[in-house]
Amino acid sequence: MKKAALAVSSVLGCFMLMNAAFGEPLLQEGKKSVYQRAVSHPNAVLYSTQDARQAIGKPRTFTSYYLFAKTPKMVQVGVSAEKPDGWLKVEDITEWPQAITMVFTDQMGRDPVLFFKDHEAVVKACESESIQKYMGQYVQLFANKARIPDNSPVIAAEPMGKEGQVSKNRFYLLPVTNIDTQFKESGTQLLEVASIDPGKGPASAKEGSERREGAPNNNTQPVPDKFKTGITFVIDTTISMKPYIDQSVEVVKKIFDELQKSPAKNDVEIAVVAFRSNMQKSPGIGYTTKVISDFKGINQRQDLERLLRQVKEATVSTHAFDEDSYAGVKDAVDQLSWNKFNSRVILLLTDAGPLKEGDPTSRTGMSAEGLADYLREHNIYLTALHIKAPSGKKDHDYAEKAYRELSKMSNNRSSYIDVKVKSHEEGAKQFEAVSRMLASTYRNVVESTNNGRILDKPKQEEKKGASPEERAKQIAELTGYAMQLQFAGAKNRTEAPQVVKAWIADSDLAALEQNPNDAPIPAVYPAVLLTKTQLSLLRKQLKSIIETAEEAFLRDTENFNFYEQLISAAAQMSRDPTKFNADPKANLAQKGVLLEVLDGLPYKSRVIGLKKEDWVNMSTGEQQEFIKRLKGLIARYDEYDKDSANWEGFGSQNSNEWVYRVPLTMLP
Repeated sequence: MKKAALAVSSVLGCFMLMNAAFGEPLLQEGKKSVYQRAVSHPNAVLYSTQDARQAIGKPRTFTSYYLFAKTPKMVQVGVSAEKPDGWLKVEDITEWPQAITMVFTDQMGRDPVLFFKDHEAVVKACESESIQKYMGQYVQLFANKARIPDNSPVIAAEPMGKEGQVSKNRFYLLPVTNIDTQFKESGTQLLEVASIDPGKGPASAKEGSERREGAPNNNTQPVPDKFKTGITFVIDTTISMKPYIDQSVEVVKKIFDELQKSPAKNDVEIAVVAFRSNMQKSPGIGYTTKVISDFKGINQRQDLERLLRQVKEATVSTHAFDEDSYAGVKDAVDQLSWNKFNSRVILLLTDAGPLKEGDPTSRTGMSAEGLADYLREHNIYLTALHIKAPSGKKDHDYAEKAYRELSKMSNNRSSYIDVKVKSHEEGAKQFEAVSRMLASTYRNVVESTNNGRILDKPKQEEKKGASPEERAKQIAELTGYAMQLQFAGAKNRTEAPQVVKAWIADSDLAALEQNPNDAPIPAVYPAVLLTKTQLSLLRKQLKSIIETAEEAFLRDTENFNFYEQLISAAAQMSRDPTKFNADPKANLAQKGVLLEVLDGLPYKSRVIGLKKEDWVNMSTGEQQEFIKRLKGLIARYDEYDKDSANWEGFGSQNSNEWVYRVPLTMLP
């Protein structure tokens, strides 16, 4: 037996030496151009040789590697595909076929994610007679912190209840290593994932203490001591909105009157931001956006009411029916003092649609999905109150679609309220009713949280025929519950489960069983881990592709190459962002390797899901709209670069090595 083992070891050793000599990573099985990759676990140690005698530098908290060679106990790895850097122990890595990782969605009524020990166990759960009953017994087991039986098919669970949810500001990874799509038509996919929380272990704590000032370190966020809510009204102040502007003073007065009687009276504050449109197109409108007031509490109510009484509607019309509402929302995010609030809410009020992404008159250039992602990264929940008055009938469908996208919550539903009115005076009364209901419900959440009580899990199904007030109450209950769990998670420093490998479902199985005709409720969503360098290269590549496409439109030439360039960039970023660094302009379609790069990806961005014939069959107008969306993505990438709070450095002094979890929806 020993001789046989020596012989195998000798063969492996020869193979490894040959592979290292060629300096090329191992290919994935059945692939000709896609390399094997892995992610290292917290505190993994890199060794200079396969005998693991000499460590190279400090333990690495997390690194994505190419695999150059394998033995039963060790793997040869390299950060670059150009050459290996050293050796890691097999137990310190998880093989990672692509760059996709999953992120928990908000727990706003869904069940916690359960981690099954193997594929057979999760399939059995999906095929059980009552999924809700089957899953419920394990949810209860983990909620009670009971001893988990050795033969349990469930080995871990997402934190729940008073533990709270894993904070959005805490960096963790759920890299996808395998996928089963047999239940896709029913609304879910099964994923094999690792669960890695780099915040665990002494090495990361040491790295955090040594980081230079300004470097990100999201696992050392300050612990909140009290639950506080900031509510911002972002109000359209164009000519048609006079009744709402007048009503806003009454709205704020009544909210403060009700707050005065509450134990939470010092824990809720209000801010107001106004918006119109592009001033260069219509100089007489006065401003594009204006902060009427930063957050003011019960003791500053007179100041806020005074400032609101000074707000007047525009005296001239803007250049188009649509207004720059996105600029108003973004300024509310950027210019207000949100830091003191754990619960952050915006109520957007308008009777017009937003200026489109890529519109040269739009100050942000962002799309609805890009701005929604921006809000999520800042832990702000937006409700859109869309007034549908007869004068804007032609704009209603476009505006509704945009605001549904802007207000989309992580449960795939939108916190959108449309109010059909015959007059703006009628609409102003509805504005008051919705505003007061939202404020009242959020105030109740504050009271409960500061009394140590977690609210009951809210229902996610939207009630048919619900009034605007009823809809506002449900939205506030859903988002308030989610923010309450996030507060508890931050306070308790709740961590993601530490499991080497497990299987999960990507949607709430119990909800699928209860409401099979409704859209699935995601339990996790896909993101791609990108470095600053990769994001910068992607931005430059997209700009170049867009410029080429627009030039082709001007010349009225065939533009098929645009599709190939774009899908090549999208495929590389999803499969292998590091390889994108080496050759960002590579055209995988022309090289004949595009299909194998795309094959097996568990999730696809919009471009990857777009077939060439779909692109060719688009009208010129549709193609131009598609390109405008890409411009909106570039505007979002600019904001990622500035967002120091959400880059994870793991102690690295080199900002180019910091990584960001970019949602797949934000990739081309």
